[in-house]
Amino acid sequence: MADFCLTSYLRDRQVVVEQALADALTVSFPEQIYEAMRYSLLAGGKRLRPILCLASCEMVGGELGMALPTACALEMIHTMSLIHDDLPAMDNDDFRRGKPTNHKVFGEAMAILAGDGLLAYAFECIANTQGVPSDRLVRVIQIIAHAASHHGLVGGQVVDLAMEGRADVDESILHYIHTHKTGALLKACVLSGAVLGGASPEDLADLSLYAENIGLAFQIVDDILDLTATTEQLGKTAGKDTRDDKVTYPKLWGIEASQQKAQMLVAEAKAKLAKYGAQAVPLQALADYVIQRDR
Repeated sequence: MADFCLTSYLRDRQVVVEQALADALTVSFPEQIYEAMRYSLLAGGKRLRPILCLASCEMVGGELGMALPTACALEMIHTMSLIHDDLPAMDNDDFRRGKPTNHKVFGEAMAILAGDGLLAYAFECIANTQGVPSDRLVRVIQIIAHAASHHGLVGGQVVDLAMEGRADVDESILHYIHTHKTGALLKACVLSGAVLGGASPEDLADLSLYAENIGLAFQIVDDILDLTATTEQLGKTAGKDTRDDKVTYPKLWGIEASQQKAQMLVAEAKAKLAKYGAQAVPLQALADYVIQRDR
């Protein structure tokens, strides 16, 4: 990976994604809901999920344009989850990506509707993709709907809320929460991009393991950063897990052991893609980024 510059790659892909998101959601009547949706959708962020989708599509031989609408859709769904997660009935947070959370600006009712609008519109964006066989689009919709539903993100959030303040949360429950609340959508990003690009069953099996590993590593690092980073660094309230008495990987294992686990997961993920050679370099570099990031 000596000739590959991840910083440049991320910057270039972020520019593409940001422009596509802005173009996909322009303001119309009723303006308030569009403004609320755009407020959170265009608030910045790493754009890791859409970039993973684009990278996996290109790894299997697809073109960036084939996956861009789905990449935007995935960011819409991720943004929905953040808007709803920040609500008083959920994690009750005041800041996200360095700005007041959606409900602090537009009110709780509008924040709920903004999230609902983004979730529904995401699937319209996927369905309207041009130049991709319809069977691939149907499969992508299945993958993403499964990940965003009670089978994935919603189910993980339910268990996360139920376990707050409990002393009997073990590693198996914590694993369930994180592989569903965080990992399911990350895995959907990788697999949907690959499907759009025409991946083989073997490709999908390899990418599935890659995605599962980086998804869990991502959450372990999130748990660590919640303890070690500042609110300014994170762009959201630091120390939320301690405040809400949540069980985290550092709480179960300690910070050092958690870091080692994340590093092991990423090493396994990268090794799984080694046989793809130069085509897999962006995804391998993104795996490193998951554990090297500071926010």
